[in-house]
Amino acid sequence: MSNRDTVSPLGLSGLDNAWSRWVTATDSQGVQRTWHVLDTAAEASAGPVRPVGTLLCVHGNPTWSYLWRHLLARFAQVDAPPWRVVAVDHLDMGFSERTGTVRGLAQRIDDLTTVTDALDLTGPVVTVGHDWGGSISLGWALRHRDQLRGVVLTNTAVHQPSGSPAPTLIRLARLPGVLPAVTVRTPTFLQATLALANPWLPEPVREGYLAPYRGADRRAAIGGFVADIPLGSEHSSWQALQDVAQSLHILAEIPTLLLWGPRDPVFGDVHLRDLRNRLPHARLHRFEGAGHLLPEDADVAGAVAQWLVDLDRRPADPTPAPAPAVPWRPLWAALAERAEDRSVALVELANNGRQVSWSLLWQRIREIGAGLSASGVRRGDRVALLVPPGADLTAAVYACLRIGAVIVVVDPGLGLAGMSRALRSADPSHLVAVGRGLAVARALGWPGRRIGAGPGAAAWGAWTLGRIARLGADVRELPAPPEPDDDAAVLFTSGSTGPAKGVVYTHRQLAAMRDALFELGVNTDAGIVAAFAPFALFGPALGAPSAIPDMRVTAPGTLTATALAEATAAVDGSAVFASPAALRNVVDTADVLDDRHRTALQGVTLLLSAGAPVPAALLTQTRVVMPKAQPHTPYGMTEVLPVTDITLDEIVDAEPGDGVCVGRPLSGVQVAIAALDTTGAPSEQPGCAPGRTGEILVRAAHVKDRYDGLWLTERDSSRNPGWHRTGDVGHLDSDGRLWVQGRLAHILVTSDGVLTPVGIEQRIESLPQIARAAVVGVGPPGVAKVVVIAETLPGSRRARMASRDLAAAIRTAAATPVAAVLVVPALPTDIRHNSKIDRTRLRHWAERVLAGGGFSRL
Repeated sequence: MSNRDTVSPLGLSGLDNAWSRWVTATDSQGVQRTWHVLDTAAEASAGPVRPVGTLLCVHGNPTWSYLWRHLLARFAQVDAPPWRVVAVDHLDMGFSERTGTVRGLAQRIDDLTTVTDALDLTGPVVTVGHDWGGSISLGWALRHRDQLRGVVLTNTAVHQPSGSPAPTLIRLARLPGVLPAVTVRTPTFLQATLALANPWLPEPVREGYLAPYRGADRRAAIGGFVADIPLGSEHSSWQALQDVAQSLHILAEIPTLLLWGPRDPVFGDVHLRDLRNRLPHARLHRFEGAGHLLPEDADVAGAVAQWLVDLDRRPADPTPAPAPAVPWRPLWAALAERAEDRSVALVELANNGRQVSWSLLWQRIREIGAGLSASGVRRGDRVALLVPPGADLTAAVYACLRIGAVIVVVDPGLGLAGMSRALRSADPSHLVAVGRGLAVARALGWPGRRIGAGPGAAAWGAWTLGRIARLGADVRELPAPPEPDDDAAVLFTSGSTGPAKGVVYTHRQLAAMRDALFELGVNTDAGIVAAFAPFALFGPALGAPSAIPDMRVTAPGTLTATALAEATAAVDGSAVFASPAALRNVVDTADVLDDRHRTALQGVTLLLSAGAPVPAALLTQTRVVMPKAQPHTPYGMTEVLPVTDITLDEIVDAEPGDGVCVGRPLSGVQVAIAALDTTGAPSEQPGCAPGRTGEILVRAAHVKDRYDGLWLTERDSSRNPGWHRTGDVGHLDSDGRLWVQGRLAHILVTSDGVLTPVGIEQRIESLPQIARAAVVGVGPPGVAKVVVIAETLPGSRRARMASRDLAAAIRTAAATPVAAVLVVPALPTDIRHNSKIDRTRLRHWAERVLAGGGFSRL
């Protein structure tokens, strides 16, 4: 019998009372039951637009349809995609009838069918499921394939992969005597689930979830749902779940969206991996920082709305892709061509000057590639490489590429938390690491079969690069090479503008990146000094001998002038790749160079510095150390590098402007600008008119293929077909040169208009008493106030307000109203380059300081 007369959802936070309705129908057992349903079609103000279909939302345990209130609200708006939203409370859950029966998975799927039949859902349906509701919604979808338009799944599972334990919360709740105590007699299980939300749920929202479960008599199904999870074949619902899991291939042609919160103690990486294996065509977006209650933690409604817009668009008439202008030349081609060359290919200065010849390097690549293949690595498998730059890493990288495995490169500079996020996101099948990396991988449970590299690797497991090479030594033929458009690499961004993102490159795109580097003037007849991590692996691909200096490549500021000179001498280097932070320390330590070192550095004719804006003054100072070098500062990012190039001489010739001049696009690269409007938002249609400030867009053969597991991010960055939206802001001048003015996330929308930070910072940094400056906006968009945070010369030992004289000088130089000037000992920068200022962190800090929070530590 229904309790709807005494228990009602009316008045709960976030719910429109008009959405509530009750549906009475006869279930599969012949008994009349009453379900509570939230339905946007029940709202009187739904409007005259006829829905094109229905979103059928299915909650899990111990929630109810309140979980989907944001989705209902989003699609109840007048400007929303014309889809009806129906969210059903399971029987004995939410505000549906308390039947007093035990209803297993098969019955729950029957019940959902009963409700949809009663609602006459005959048009296109997209199922949306969460938790145990995911399996129920998939069961319904498999039965209604003829009317199914799409599937959306959020933090759910259909199978417990062998070798992995069931979720801890479920195992604890299933302990003898515990289940009724924590799920029925008390609201412990419900409250523990609500505590998984990140951030913590507001009290009115918590009350909304608790409202239908006041009293043990209304919580019986919470315990019933936990008991119905089949952990073995003897369970009554085992076969029903198996039927769902093993039938998902039937949905191969159905558009599917997986939305996932990685911070989930219930459904983890193993469950997501299982779903992706069963639904390989699905789009995936991982919301970093979100957890089990994903619709509370992230904008699931917005993601679904965007996905439906794409779903409703008619695909354009397919046109054949144009044939590449230049035939694809694999990244390993130069290595294979020098297979008999006994001259030096690679020198590791940190390893007693170890030298590896071209012939030995290619032999090692072949052996490792054959061994990896023989040990179970297949084309398309992901292999994470946590090995310092050097011969071992180089051989492993090119071996993986040659056999079609996908390399995953994660910067140790991200820190353990950042590396964990990145590796769990990339989900490699294999992980190659040195001893310390293996220890951390074991302790933190990083995914992938572990393979040791370097001294002592055998102590950490059966598989080592040495054993794999011996396994492949007698193999005469390598597997067939990959296709040009197969995935080749997942490279992670620096994390300077949020959690590091995985960027997927195909083999063709990596080869195009190599070819773009040739245009910068790299001379393969002489050596390359790779003091910048992204280029430490490109020397062999360029066919040039390369040296890795005695430094921590992931900590650029550790490069000394002496180390640079020793590396240059080792390969008769004419080209140096180094980040701005590395160059700064080279300049600062140049006074200890001896005549031999200075002679070696006189051979450098090309200096490339990238990763962050490089001050002209620093480049000028490097010419004292490398007097014959022409400094270049190519502009680019992990998603596409290089884009433009400019020399020091060209920088000097360019008059000061608003931002950093990064030069003209390279051959084959197109740059456009999506102009900013008065709110700071970029337009949808880019152009090339000079003088317009906006988001920078790039088109080139070496632009990334996609972001990995970040469907929303990829959709936004590539919404102009063929172009990559960089998130950087700048303008083109009348000579076709690009000027970078900052990041979209860092623009200031003040009462005086839209401001970009870099030009203001440059004017402030022209003051002799300023080392570096950051400009941030404090306050709401539209009325934000400009705040300057500066490092001074000499440096300050503590954070403080600037003196009156310094503040006055900064305000004059800024040439824009400045509300406050703060001084700090050091501005926070990104980990990889030690150069990009973390303006977001500074803005939050400045807000606290100016609100009276004191000069807390940055």
